[in-house]
Amino acid sequence: MYLLLVVLVYIFFAWKFVDWKRWKEYYPTVQFYIIANFLYNFLFYNHTLWAYRAVTLAWLNHTFIEITFTLLIIPVVVMIYLRYFPEKNLKKKISYTGVWIVYFSVLEYLFSKKGLFVYDNGWNFWWSVLFNLIMFIMLRMHYKKPGIAMAVSLPIIAILVWLFHPHLIDLK
Repeated sequence: MYLLLVVLVYIFFAWKFVDWKRWKEYYPTVQFYIIANFLYNFLFYNHTLWAYRAVTLAWLNHTFIEITFTLLIIPVVVMIYLRYFPEKNLKKKISYTGVWIVYFSVLEYLFSKKGLFVYDNGWNFWWSVLFNLIMFIMLRMHYKKPGIAMAVSLPIIAILVWLFHPHLIDLK
C-alpha cells in the first residue's frame, strides 16, 4: 500500500513540478541514473548493500519496488532537481543540493525505521547519506558535463566495490 501512495505522490510531483517541454534535455541524465542503478542491482543481486522490503504483499519484493523506484520516481526526481537547480550563486547551489540530500536521507531513515528499507553487507544510514551527496553532485555534473561525470564515476564505483564487495577483487 505504501508503494502505491509513494507512486501517487510522485505522479503529483511530476504533474506539478516537471517541465515536460524540457524532458529531452534531462533524458540523458535520467538514463545515466537508470543504467547505473540497474547495473548495480543486476551485478550485485545476491550481495546487495540495501534492499526494499514490503510488509503487505508477498509479490511486492525488492526487485519490483526497485523497478518502480528506478523507472517512475527517479526520473521525476532528476527532472525536478535539474529544473530548479540555481545557476549562479555557489551558496544557493550548495544549499539546494543539501536540501535534496537531507530529503532523500530523511525518507530513507523513515522507511528504514518502518522496516521497509534494510541495510546489509556493511552498508548503513551514514553511507547512504554520503551516497546521496555523491549522487546529487554526479547528477548535476552529468547534466552539465556527461563525459566528465562518467569518468569521475569509475573511481567512485571502484572504491565502493573495494569497500563493500572485496570478494570481487580478491587477487589471491
